[in-house]
Amino acid sequence: MSRKVQRSEVCADCSAPDPGWSSINRGVLICDECCSVHRSLGRHISIVKHLRHSGWPPSLLQMVQTLASNGANSIWEHSLLDPAQVQSGRRKPNPQDKVHPTKSEFIRAKYQMLAFVHKLPCRDDDGVTTKDLSKQLHSSVRTGSLETCLRLLSLGAQANFFHPEKGTTPLHVAAKAGQVLQAELLVVYGADPGAPDINGRTPIDYARQAGHVELAERLVECQYELTDRLAFYLCGRRPGDLDLSELAKAAKKKLQALNNRLFEELAMDVYDEVDRRENDAVWLTTQNHSTLVTERSAVPFLPVNPEYSATRNQGRQKLARFNAREFATLIIDILSDAKRRQHGKGLTSPTAQSKPHIPRRLVEECGV
Repeated sequence: MSRKVQRSEVCADCSAPDPGWSSINRGVLICDECCSVHRSLGRHISIVKHLRHSGWPPSLLQMVQTLASNGANSIWEHSLLDPAQVQSGRRKPNPQDKVHPTKSEFIRAKYQMLAFVHKLPCRDDDGVTTKDLSKQLHSSVRTGSLETCLRLLSLGAQANFFHPEKGTTPLHVAAKAGQVLQAELLVVYGADPGAPDINGRTPIDYARQAGHVELAERLVECQYELTDRLAFYLCGRRPGDLDLSELAKAAKKKLQALNNRLFEELAMDVYDEVDRRENDAVWLTTQNHSTLVTERSAVPFLPVNPEYSATRNQGRQKLARFNAREFATLIIDILSDAKRRQHGKGLTSPTAQSKPHIPRRLVEECGV
């Protein structure tokens, strides 16, 4: 669901007027040029989405717009607000500056290196610091202060932190308090809607028991985001369009032979590739023969994620070689195998751990 953005907004990275994109996990709005750099960083650094041409869950869009209007950008540019930084020559790009190297170097420093984020005093035990931050997050999510929670997350607080004394995670607290936007932020940062508390109850259970029906339904959507999105991606394709060659059949057998961990990793990687392809389509639509559509602004394959092995990164990048029919076949196979594994270990969502869920209506439409 698309929404209009206030015209007074400017790009968080270069101050260009009327930004068309958002970085969901950073809580900022960005222009086309800066978005091209964000996309090249990968979803593990910046999750981008077009504000007017992409589908939005209303509460997720509200979360982003609330953070943007309340100054979330100051979290990522904390040290730049110091007058001494201006005197030292470090400055923020202008709209007229070149994308490469001026804007790209600044954006990489800002979000990838976190060069301008407020640094905590050094301590001997980083684990204690993370635990302290996570406890603060656990307490803060019951309020409406999104910026406070984003700041804690930027400093290293864990969205899935299990409070040893309380027996719950931050998402349990937000769900019980009916804090919809806090729940959206936590899920973006990896909180699991299906995580049990000390008594086995999930955040979804907490929301339902507190009478927050819409929040409970939204958390269910988040829990099954991976398989739902793959299924939606296929809805316009006919089963007859799929590749049923001997090579495809052999690939399906290999897929079925994967252990659950490798299968979950593949499903997550395919989800990221779906996101790349959908953003590519929106990008090309919105540029309208602009000079921004160049080889340097394109994202031809998934960027490297340093947290993954070299083998997995190579496999992720090879997904870009699949044509539309081959890629659709792969998704159908993943959905089918997820259904087969339904009674075993759950399928990981892009941000959380959950059981594989295949929407019946979508499965029927897609021929799974």
